[in-house]
Amino acid sequence: MEFIAANGQLLILLACVFGFFMAWGVGANDVSNAMGTSVGSRAITIRQAVLIAAVFEFSGAWLAGGEVTATIRNGIIDTEVFAAHADMLVLGMLASLLAAGIWLFFATHHGWPVSTTHSIVGGVMGAGIAAAGFSAVNWGAMGAIAASWVISPVLGGLIAAGFLAVLNNRILYREDKIAAARLWVPILIGVMGGVFATYMALKGLSKLYKFSLGEAALIGLAIGVPLALAMRPVIRRQSRGLDNRVKSMKALFSIPLVLSAAL
Repeated sequence: MEFIAANGQLLILLACVFGFFMAWGVGANDVSNAMGTSVGSRAITIRQAVLIAAVFEFSGAWLAGGEVTATIRNGIIDTEVFAAHADMLVLGMLASLLAAGIWLFFATHHGWPVSTTHSIVGGVMGAGIAAAGFSAVNWGAMGAIAASWVISPVLGGLIAAGFLAVLNNRILYREDKIAAARLWVPILIGVMGGVFATYMALKGLSKLYKFSLGEAALIGLAIGVPLALAMRPVIRRQSRGLDNRVKSMKALFSIPLVLSAAL
């Protein structure tokens, strides 16, 4: 504790510098993972992607990042092990932050898509092992985290495949693609908005009010249905003058593509 008291300002300064370094890596790598589809399809420019990401990356961390932060803070290593050595815990967290930032920098330099969360989880675990041995690690929590790294992409892939099947069967391979798009694109945007609203009610607003799953689902329905109805005239206007072919449909998906990246 004497070390922290004597060097408190320096430690805060280092945390800010290391945090900024890691945030730069997040912007250079993780943001590209989210916005790459929108920029690659030319729905938006890189400048627009940076502006959108600056707002929504911050908003997402602020509104819905509490549980992830709590897990990283005290779910990966047993902080009680460091009760008598708080200075070691502080230095270990600083080392984790710097290590994750360096790894993100290295991966970004080589164009590798990596996860900031994976990086900081590994850094915290490594710092805990170095400081107090393998017993400092909460292996049950680490097992759940590691399982999510497998389950999440598998479920994401299955859901994406399902939506693509709907797009193919209901829009892209229909004889009248324009009419099909006018019907289904607003519905899909409404589903997207409703799912996000449900998630935000459960996670993002949990510090203000604890919604039950049923209440959150009703909020999602209350957002999704009006959103779908509001998008009908928008999609109708966008579809005027389009050729009845698959390539022309790309123009109708620019709004949901950018919205999904932002969300």
